[in-house]
Amino acid sequence: METLEADVLVVGAGTGGTAAAVQAARRGARTVLVSEFSWLGGMLTSAGVPAPDGNELLAFQTGIWGQFLRQLQRRQPGGLDHAWVSLFTYDPRLGAQIFADWVKALPNLLWRVGDVPLEVLKQGDRVVGVRFAQLTVRARITLDGTELGDLLALAEVPYRWGWESRETLGEPSAPGTTECEPLNRLCPVQMPTWVAILQDLGAGAVAAKIPAPAGYNPALFTGAWQNFSPETFLNYGRLPNRHFMLNWPICGNDYGVGVARLIQSGGARQAFLQEARNYSQGFACFIQTELGRRYGLASVFPENEGLGGGAYALHPYYRESRRLRGRVTVREQDILPLPGGDVAALPLDEGGRVAAIALGNYPNDHHYLESRDIPETFPNILHQIRTAKKKIRWGGRNTGTPFTLPYGCLVPQATDGLLVCEKNISVSHIANGATRLQPVVLGIGQAAGMAAALCIEQGCQPRDLPVRTLQEALLEDAIAPAAIIPLFNLPPQHPDWLQQQRHYLDNPEDYPSSGHCATVDSALSPPPVAKTSFSGTIQRQGNQDFVLHITAPEALAHCSLPLITDRPAANQTLQTLTDQSQVTIQASHNSSGPWLRVEQVEPTHF
Repeated sequence: METLEADVLVVGAGTGGTAAAVQAARRGARTVLVSEFSWLGGMLTSAGVPAPDGNELLAFQTGIWGQFLRQLQRRQPGGLDHAWVSLFTYDPRLGAQIFADWVKALPNLLWRVGDVPLEVLKQGDRVVGVRFAQLTVRARITLDGTELGDLLALAEVPYRWGWESRETLGEPSAPGTTECEPLNRLCPVQMPTWVAILQDLGAGAVAAKIPAPAGYNPALFTGAWQNFSPETFLNYGRLPNRHFMLNWPICGNDYGVGVARLIQSGGARQAFLQEARNYSQGFACFIQTELGRRYGLASVFPENEGLGGGAYALHPYYRESRRLRGRVTVREQDILPLPGGDVAALPLDEGGRVAAIALGNYPNDHHYLESRDIPETFPNILHQIRTAKKKIRWGGRNTGTPFTLPYGCLVPQATDGLLVCEKNISVSHIANGATRLQPVVLGIGQAAGMAAALCIEQGCQPRDLPVRTLQEALLEDAIAPAAIIPLFNLPPQHPDWLQQQRHYLDNPEDYPSSGHCATVDSALSPPPVAKTSFSGTIQRQGNQDFVLHITAPEALAHCSLPLITDRPAANQTLQTLTDQSQVTIQASHNSSGPWLRVEQVEPTHF
């Protein structure tokens, strides 16, 4: 049995675990990262979801999330705007390579592949390391970056699994106590999806037949694209190279039958995984049967790793896991907007200081198993969750209410030497629908990794780390500075970015409920990269709803396309335009959206 000593141990190389290990090592901590699979990045890569949601506006593209986007944009020919589910889609192999390159560049980061935790080593109430099959790592700070919060169970750290009642946390959309029992029995957490990737070989081509798995029932998938054309359905997850991500919620490959088996015995978990993998194969088989043999399985993922490989992700896309009972719990009301505003309130500690360490803006979203045994009131509960004011119009499209996560949601109530850095933060089941997304979890991981390294530097436990020290370290990181305060019109390239971030940390009472900093000139946003010029007439169809009737270029003349943008300056200019204004814009065309993604607007007539 090999034994290693480290300052920081990260177990699990998912989205948060990868970010945590990279950040801890960049700060100078001797770090060990242990992963089950050969790809780093979790949801973004090995789980097959290279279509991140949330934090899509330029002002929120900061930290390791922003660095990852910039690397993708530099390395992927043809850009990132291919699908309509996300503004960024890419080849998952490229994402995995970026993370591997970052790890390789850090001599104080040791990455060990192919192991899962078997035992958490403790001294009293302090975690001191983890035992694996062929390896033991002793560390001063251990981070749980597993997809399902496995270290919480092994260390007997209190955690949540399932729904909380309205009486428990006071959440406006939560069910009553009597309704929680059947919900926790049938659908305690959101459904995972075993993602598959198809490829289009072209008209007249004949792909290999996708075999029907055991128990295949095509009726389960009938109606998957009932309200869409087949092309629109596939373009939902369009990737480069004529590939398509299958992560479809409507009669698709979400799978939740007996989902509680994921935290039961190893055999029970394996049985669920096999069923989920077969279910995804059944969906792929159904698509090929219905749409033709021009569509076949792509070869993307490494072979011979668990149940995945080839066209199938290495593991499921988990939307929810065990959730820590931390020093602070993030609730639904913490991610909803201030009265009359567009942003959530900043979390404050007992002394009235801002406790935020990561931000997100994904609208609260949940995936559940449909069953006759679910209470009749369940549709009402879902309606309450889905209609809570959680999204706004900005840049010509719907985006989520910006919110921030407090440091206390990473820290156990009573266990030292441990932080969480994945979907396993201290969050309610309902609020998890917004905190679970890839960019948010990268931010969680970056904050947790920085916190671990600072604990090593200061010789303290996570519970004793001053939050402002962590905030300053994130803001001033030499490689990937991360925003703490969400402000729509303050992109990280703005010369006042750091000053304004600090101002609101020091003066939370000044934080504008609109999310727009009045003292910032959005015109100072970065210049556009080279894009195509489009000319035409603007039609205003409502608040934050713009269409361009195109006159040039000739290839799109007489077409009408919606305009969207993630840039504050472009959004500000669009707001000033009256109906029938003549404009020239610099933009990229996404035929899947379909939309023009605007980087600069030049009015020619008002």
